[in-house]
Amino acid sequence: MGTFSTYDGTKLAYHGPSGPDPLICLPGGPMQASSYLAGLPLDDVLRLDLRGTGDSEEAARYRVDHQIGDVEALRRHLGLDRIRLLGHSAGTSLAILYATRFPQHLKELVLITPTPRVVGIDVTDDDRKEIAEQRHAEPWFEQAYAAFQQIWAGNFTPEAFKGITPFMHGRWDAQAQQLDDHPRNDEAAKEYYGEGAFDPAQVRSDLNNLDVPTLLLAGALDVSLPPKRAQEYADLFPRARLVVQPGAGHFPWVDDPEAFAATVQRIP
Repeated sequence: MGTFSTYDGTKLAYHGPSGPDPLICLPGGPMQASSYLAGLPLDDVLRLDLRGTGDSEEAARYRVDHQIGDVEALRRHLGLDRIRLLGHSAGTSLAILYATRFPQHLKELVLITPTPRVVGIDVTDDDRKEIAEQRHAEPWFEQAYAAFQQIWAGNFTPEAFKGITPFMHGRWDAQAQQLDDHPRNDEAAKEYYGEGAFDPAQVRSDLNNLDVPTLLLAGALDVSLPPKRAQEYADLFPRARLVVQPGAGHFPWVDDPEAFAATVQRIP
C-alpha cells in the first residue's frame, strides 16, 4: 500500500504497483472500498481508495467533481505525465470527469459497465425488463423479478434493491455474492452525485473533443446498462471501441475472467 496527500490535505491510499505504467482503477458503489476490484485479472493494477473509503482518510467533501483533483494528485505523486485510467460503474463518472478536465494527462480510458448518469442517457424500465426476462430459467428469477416489479411500481425500498442483486451478475454464485461483502461509505455515497456535481449536457459536449483511445465494456446481461444503451454511450466518444461481453452482468471480470482480460488488454 502507498499513500499520498491530495489537494486539500486528505491522505489517500492506493494498492498495487507504482511502476512506470500502472492501470489506475477507480471503484464504483458509489464510494465502495476498492478491495472488491482486487480480483481484476489484469497486470499492473493500481487501485485507488477514494476519500473516506478503504484505507483513505475521511474528508469534508465527497462530491464526485471534488474528487477529480484526487486522481490528478495521484498522477503527480506517481510522477507520470500521462496515465491509463479504468473506472467501474459509478467510478466511471469520476474517470470521465477527469478525462474531460485533464485530457492532456490521459493515455487510455477504460469504462467497465459505466453508469449512464454522468452523460444523461436514460435507461428505461422497458430496457431493464428486456434484459431481466432473459433470465427466466434461473432458480432465483421469480423472487428477484418480484423485487424489480416493486421498484418499477415506485417502491424504492432497500429490500427491493437488495432483492434484484442476482440480476447484476451473469452467474449468481458464491464468488458473485462475496462482492456484496466489501464496505461502502454510505454517507459519502449520498453526496457523490450531489447537486451541481456535473452537467450531463456539458459532459457530452466535452466528450466530442476527447482525443483519447477509449474502451467501453458492457455486459450482455447487465440491467444497469443494456447493450443498446451501451452503444449509444460509446457513440459519444470519438475514439471509443464498444465490446459487449456475452453472458456477463455488471461485474464482467467475475463472470468470465479470461474474456475480460483479453478485451481490456487490447485498447484501441
